[in-house]
Amino acid sequence: MTIEANNRPGLENSAALPLLPNLLQGKPLLGVTLVITATLLFAINDATNKYLLVSYDVPLVAAIRNIVHAILMIAILGPYQGHRLVQSTRPGLVIIRSVCLTVGTLFAGLALQLMPIAETTAIIYLSPIIVVLLARPILGESIGIVGWLAALGGFAGVVLIARPGGGLDPLGVIFALCNVGATVSYYLLTRILAKSERTLTLLFYSALIGAILFGLAMPWFWFGAMPSNFEIILFLSLGVTAGLGHFCFTAANRYAPASVLAPMTYSHLLWAGILGWLVFGQLPDSWGLAGMLVIAAAGVAVALRTRFARR
Repeated sequence: MTIEANNRPGLENSAALPLLPNLLQGKPLLGVTLVITATLLFAINDATNKYLLVSYDVPLVAAIRNIVHAILMIAILGPYQGHRLVQSTRPGLVIIRSVCLTVGTLFAGLALQLMPIAETTAIIYLSPIIVVLLARPILGESIGIVGWLAALGGFAGVVLIARPGGGLDPLGVIFALCNVGATVSYYLLTRILAKSERTLTLLFYSALIGAILFGLAMPWFWFGAMPSNFEIILFLSLGVTAGLGHFCFTAANRYAPASVLAPMTYSHLLWAGILGWLVFGQLPDSWGLAGMLVIAAAGVAVALRTRFARR
């Protein structure tokens, strides 16, 4: 459910996918279209995850997704990127960042096993709001009244979604909040590393470290029985939708400013709600829907605040 390549790859990364510096700004409509396409791909990835997690364990599903994603990056980018794909000036921080994403992926999968897609996605989208609160002490950025109000609004939205008697599994809510913690760490490290590291390098390490860590766990979570042909296609599609989603997200920044694109990332909540209904017959209740809208409004407020602050 993350804001970068293996990032947001689904829930753990779309909310945190970094909107990095732009190269060819000047076509904002194309940029917005690419971001909305990316969030749709991430939501499809989330729905596929949830479908497979009914029958398979989180580490196995995550391992296959990351392995496919890493193989695709090597096959497509390796021939013309060469050693630059793994070249880093701060490899230690890059690896720690990737580990944070891997931990976030684990908790996102555990949350998806227990909760509907829409509610899980909404809670995970607290990440960019919390980053605003941490921006001053860690990144030296100002917060302002809008930032504080947005943070309060985001927490209020989570309370509405996860309220007692609301029908959500409390353990699922805890897993989603653990994802938020890991994603916030990942996002802050991305902000720091974006000044010195290439985007493709960050994306590749995210997929590679995830593939290694989850791959080490595969012997304990291997298939009890061979998956059906349909399930094999779904497993392979996880890496494809994650990779395409991250490509669209990265490409969007070539055509429009981050301040324009950031509010559009909340279309992920819309796609999550639609797919949750179409695939699983799950719809948020009125209080849950209100909470999702509050979180989305808070996130958009943060994005707009950033946009006007830079003018």
